[in-house]
Amino acid sequence: MDAYLNIIWFFIVGALFTGYAMLDGFDLGVGVLHLFVRKDEHRRLLLNAIGPVWDGNEVWLVVGGGALLAAFPEAYATVFSGFYIPFILLLFTLIFRAVAIEFRSKEVWAWWRQTWDIAFSLGSILSAFIIGVAMGNVVQGVPLDEHFELPYREFNLLNPYALALGGTTVLMFAMHGAIYILLKTEGELQAIVRGWIPYLIGAFLAAYAIFNVWTLVHVPYVWPTAIARPWIFVVAIMGMLVILNIPREIYKGREFIAFLSSCAGMGLMMATFGLTYYPYMLLSTPHPENSLTIFNAASTTKTLGILLLIAGIGVPLVLSYTISIYYIFRGKTKTLHY
Repeated sequence: MDAYLNIIWFFIVGALFTGYAMLDGFDLGVGVLHLFVRKDEHRRLLLNAIGPVWDGNEVWLVVGGGALLAAFPEAYATVFSGFYIPFILLLFTLIFRAVAIEFRSKEVWAWWRQTWDIAFSLGSILSAFIIGVAMGNVVQGVPLDEHFELPYREFNLLNPYALALGGTTVLMFAMHGAIYILLKTEGELQAIVRGWIPYLIGAFLAAYAIFNVWTLVHVPYVWPTAIARPWIFVVAIMGMLVILNIPREIYKGREFIAFLSSCAGMGLMMATFGLTYYPYMLLSTPHPENSLTIFNAASTTKTLGILLLIAGIGVPLVLSYTISIYYIFRGKTKTLHY
């Protein structure tokens, strides 16, 4: 039973961060695309489209971080101390992005709105990029010592592999955000975004394919793990097929199904990572014996059991809140004049 609790919490933490990627991913993507829209009315529409939901989406990041701290405190301590600088930068970009959403329409001056438009877009791009860079370093492994600490002198955070995943993440969120805009808007703005989507899907899939090939060549544990667990290939292929289904759904006018396909594609990509990375919480390279796993990084069995009861109450509440907000603010977004 002890081992099962560790495995259950591995998947709970993964599911929470996947929920964050799917939900906050599209409003980060809206920010990535924000400056490509020229008209003030269209920019206001973009902000209105995410206005009721963006702060609720970020709750999933807080809950995921809290679950990681409670269930795997050793992993939490190592990750948040070793990645201290990028996570502080992520916090600041999310703060400036939130402030931009609130302040942008407080004045009618063109320079005022342009300034906050830039802050909103840069905050969104940098947030997505930092998330990708952090994930890239986790995927390839970091040089942990025997105390599970990350010595900065031996760690190059901004390595080419991590930067590549950072760029790929920006493209993925931009694609996801464009599909959400298509779902929530109509008229001229919808037509503009509709023309972007094939290029965004193509750019993302090309970057994702290149990154996967690079991963197979660059990260030693991935190929042997995938061969030993052939279902990983099935999940990965399903993720690609679901993404490729998006243009078909858009062509048939089923924007909601296209958005669900985008969410499912992101979920399957995260599942591919989780199935490949298991049982590691943080892989140590080149010394795998120093790695943090779901067993040596976990809380006690009693703690995990109590936490499971709490999660059984708390997670459905968060999910219910999320569903309620999306249901209340369903339908097309309208412009509010200021």
